[in-house]
Amino acid sequence: MRVITGEARGRRLRPVPGEDTRPTSARVKESIFNIIQFDIEGRRVLDLFAGTGQLGIEAISRGAKVAVFLDNNPEALAVIRDNLGRTGLLGRAEVVPGDARAYLRRRPDPFDIIFMDPPYHDTLLAETLTLVASAGLLREGGLVVCECAAGTALSPPTPSWQGRMYRYGTQTVFLFRRDP
Repeated sequence: MRVITGEARGRRLRPVPGEDTRPTSARVKESIFNIIQFDIEGRRVLDLFAGTGQLGIEAISRGAKVAVFLDNNPEALAVIRDNLGRTGLLGRAEVVPGDARAYLRRRPDPFDIIFMDPPYHDTLLAETLTLVASAGLLREGGLVVCECAAGTALSPPTPSWQGRMYRYGTQTVFLFRRDP
């Protein structure tokens, strides 16, 4: 795993040990950032179920103002901190331990971009997406990028959100934008 472009371009990222964390493939990550490249500069980013932190790190490297990384796995949190140190981006990041739903229920300030890549076998993605919408945690014009298994059905949680689906082999990426 490497940072694709920006100020930390080419820096290697450490994976989370074990089989519990599934990093986004290089192909899918590159595709996501090609789609959202003009929406990153100066934005506030949330990387839910962050794992290695590679999506939030890529966003900061490409000019995001700040990123919040959330995961409930202590090993993943240590890897995220290490990867932020390796890339020199720690100063524009906040690493938060805990459950995604509990964090969102505390109603943090809204975000411009939210990455969600939870475990595939769970209903966590749909529940979390609904919580983000109902709590107003996505700014107008903001994006939610959801990664899930191919064949997963996911709809915009409110009429003010527009969605697109992209398929990459065994993975699907949903991109939802909140209308301004």
